[in-house]
Amino acid sequence: MFDLFEQIEEAIKELLTTFIKSNLTTMFTDVNEKTSSIASQVGQTPQGWNGGIFNMINNLSDSVIIPIAGLIITFVLCYELISMITEKNNMHDLDTWMFFKWFFKSWIAVYLVTHTFDITMAVFDVGQHIVNAAAGVIGGQTNIDIASTIATMESSMTTMEIGELLQLALETMLVSMCMKIISILITVILYGRMIEIYLYTSVAPVPFATMANREWGSIGTNYTRGLLALGFQGFFIMVCVGIYSVLVNSMTISANIHSALFSIAAYTVVLCFALFKTGSLSKAVFNAH
Repeated sequence: MFDLFEQIEEAIKELLTTFIKSNLTTMFTDVNEKTSSIASQVGQTPQGWNGGIFNMINNLSDSVIIPIAGLIITFVLCYELISMITEKNNMHDLDTWMFFKWFFKSWIAVYLVTHTFDITMAVFDVGQHIVNAAAGVIGGQTNIDIASTIATMESSMTTMEIGELLQLALETMLVSMCMKIISILITVILYGRMIEIYLYTSVAPVPFATMANREWGSIGTNYTRGLLALGFQGFFIMVCVGIYSVLVNSMTISANIHSALFSIAAYTVVLCFALFKTGSLSKAVFNAH
């Protein structure tokens, strides 16, 4: 009779252990895949991330935005010429150098507008170089060793009773569900950044057309700051991943399986929250608004 109860208890324990191992494998796989994809995602330039979207944005910029920028730059240059002439004692102190200066400003303004896309892409090429260099310096492995981690947890589960195994099964199911949500949020952050880059670069000729004038030039200056902030956001994302890798690799699982489980979840939540903050942090560094 007692043997029957023991066999039923062992069967329930084995069932719960299998369920827990399945949850752990799925959970750790999702985390590993998502964190390992962050570096490859942020290390890509706009043209490398999606060539179709890049070509569409480039065509929109050339065919729709540059003609508008041409009208703006015409107004700005005329306004600049009038301001330069009237500043010289109501046209009583005119000199030829003034016109050379205006022609030089005009040439720079036209050059910036006609080469806007090359300039903006150069910013992201520099950002890609910084991200790749940061990945080499950080060098931390964000991957959790699934086999050894589950083996360690399985050895700890052999000493647990049915009640504790049931509690652990519920915890792993809850944490696994949270991890899937966090994986989706991380995807949203990475894709959202790239879409923001495409939107930002699509109208680049308009703010660049204002840079020839002191008063209107603040529009182009602030735009350039925002462009640099987007380019360097990838560096802050890599720093977040580096911090996460240190936290995960220094975690001890054998001491308390429940604590280790929620520690992994907490570290991943912190990573997701930190990734959300990288955009505002980068803009604050470059004083972009």
